[in-house]
Amino acid sequence: MKTHHTRPRKGGAAKRRRQNDQKKRLITLGVSENEVVKMSPRDVLTMLKYPAKIKG
Repeated sequence: MKTHHTRPRKGGAAKRRRQNDQKKRLITLGVSENEVVKMSPRDVLTMLKYPAKIKG
């Protein structure tokens, strides 16, 4: 008989690591650090979707 397993949840530390990496990526693309610090994680993600628009 097959046993049901719950899917492992994403951890908070991994989430923080991902968000910090995304912020670093925006800074290397040319967005000022002060601007990135004020942004929400969702805004950071939407900006990273279209990196060509950042440089232009």
